[in-house]
Amino acid sequence: MEGHVEAGAYKDVVLFLATAGVVVPLFRRWRISPILGFLVAGVLLGPYGLAPLAREFGWLEIITIDNPAELSQLAELGVVFLLFTIGLELSWERLRAMRRLVFGLGALQVGVCISAAGAVALLAGQPLVAALAIGAALALSSTAIVMPILAEQKRQHSQAGRATFSVLLFQDLAVAPILVTLTLLSRGDQDALGQRLLFSLAPSVLGVVLLLVMGRLLLRPMLRSVAKAKSEELFLAACLLVVIGAGLVSALTGLSMALGAFIAGLLLAETEFRHEVEVRVEPFKGLLLGLFFISVGIQLNVPLLLERPAIILGAATAMIAFNTAVVFGLARLFGLKTRAAAEAALLLAGAGEFAFVILGQAMSGGLVERTAGQTALVAATLSMFCIPLLANVSVRVGGRRIAPSELPPEPEPEPGLGPSDGEEDAAEPKVLIVGYGRVGRLVGEMLKRHQIPWVAAELDPRLVEQGRRAGEAIYFGDAARPEFLQRCGLVDAPAVVVTMDNPEGVESIVAVARSLRPDLTIVARARDARHAQRLYDLGATDAVPETVEASLQLSEAVLVEIGIPMGLVIASIHERRDEFRAALNRPDSMGGRTRRFRRAGG
Repeated sequence: MEGHVEAGAYKDVVLFLATAGVVVPLFRRWRISPILGFLVAGVLLGPYGLAPLAREFGWLEIITIDNPAELSQLAELGVVFLLFTIGLELSWERLRAMRRLVFGLGALQVGVCISAAGAVALLAGQPLVAALAIGAALALSSTAIVMPILAEQKRQHSQAGRATFSVLLFQDLAVAPILVTLTLLSRGDQDALGQRLLFSLAPSVLGVVLLLVMGRLLLRPMLRSVAKAKSEELFLAACLLVVIGAGLVSALTGLSMALGAFIAGLLLAETEFRHEVEVRVEPFKGLLLGLFFISVGIQLNVPLLLERPAIILGAATAMIAFNTAVVFGLARLFGLKTRAAAEAALLLAGAGEFAFVILGQAMSGGLVERTAGQTALVAATLSMFCIPLLANVSVRVGGRRIAPSELPPEPEPEPGLGPSDGEEDAAEPKVLIVGYGRVGRLVGEMLKRHQIPWVAAELDPRLVEQGRRAGEAIYFGDAARPEFLQRCGLVDAPAVVVTMDNPEGVESIVAVARSLRPDLTIVARARDARHAQRLYDLGATDAVPETVEASLQLSEAVLVEIGIPMGLVIASIHERRDEFRAALNRPDSMGGRTRRFRRAGG
């Protein structure tokens, strides 16, 4: 039976994919943040952009979005995936070390900005409840825009980056109490607000506890079971289940989906699967965040902006200036350097995605008059448009290069616990061992004997589990993926040792590692002389053929046993090994090198 396909049903998706394919490369070529391109595209494709002109020019309907509400619901998953990946990059130890900034700086920023923005709205003639709702909406910054910018500019681990994330995290935590309070106020429950608010937040607390307990008990066994199936599709499905499932559990208990996904990411950050999960969900995060930015642009009410330009532009400017001043002052109070405080203040100056949620609920509940709410929303949207520009200014203020003194101290692991699972990429550079079988374990033991830190990558979940039980820093994943190697610390690694008993796999990893780091020392295990030569051609610094080492060790054993002095034997073995390496590296043909090697006894 032939299916019937309605092309119009896919128009919005096609428009988004076309925008992603055109906007990102174009804006990167112009050295402009792609986020700004998505925002502008959203304005043009939305109901306030080209849609009104489509009545006169019918062909414009082809490039206008028909269902912005449905698109917006899907776009919210972009923030969910973003918070999940942020959680993967952290750990409970790091989060505990940041608690002063989260619950100190973050709480003060939210409190001061809500009070100040609410006071301005009150002076403008809004009722008290409406003023507080508007203040709460404008006090929260945009995690979805700020964090990708920090990651792209490699500033997320600077002092300003960590302070910025701490404030954003507390803002995400504050959303649930704000929404619950607005719900109770819309029902007219002001008299018993405190008691009802506490009672209403109980499910949220239970939801967090449920996520923590389920995550501790189920996440690692589930992913380990899926990894043993050796199916990329099943592993990807499990990753998506973790993200969306944790988000839904969080949403059902009154919290935001993004916060639930963040908790799931924190729990996975302590496991051997963190880097592989990051690689798997990254494409979804990028696409959905692009969709989110388009949905923000769609919601910019251009007719209202043209109708009340002075009020809206003035409100947006005042909000940016005031948020900058508040965050700068509080950051200095909490000990940030002047440049770092100014950098964080500029990044947090704009409003955020939760302004749409808070003001939407306040308007639907009758707490905020629609005209005032729409005016505040347009001002918030304009400030979000300014965030990429403010981020570029903050780069010049803070400087791109991050001095070691800018970095906050890392938490030390508790005694007796061995290496902390979440800290492998935050300390000193480590040698990367790819493959943790018998050869890889021996290499790790020798490095440890010489007090050289290392981290290993392995695709066999049984070997990973054994290594983790022994307290070693081993991660499950495919090292042939450039993204996985980078997340394992390849950028700073002094060397990579490839010990896999898989010639094709070894070649792939050597080629990828060399393309990412031309200056990297790469030592690889080779099957024989021909394979060693292939690895040298791909960029290996040194290739060790199994047949060569076996023959040399056999020769050493027999020479010593028949009475040749040990010193002479060792010297001759080293000399012969050097001859083999020289033969492999001569600028002759491949066949010539191999023939010489065979004549030498290989």
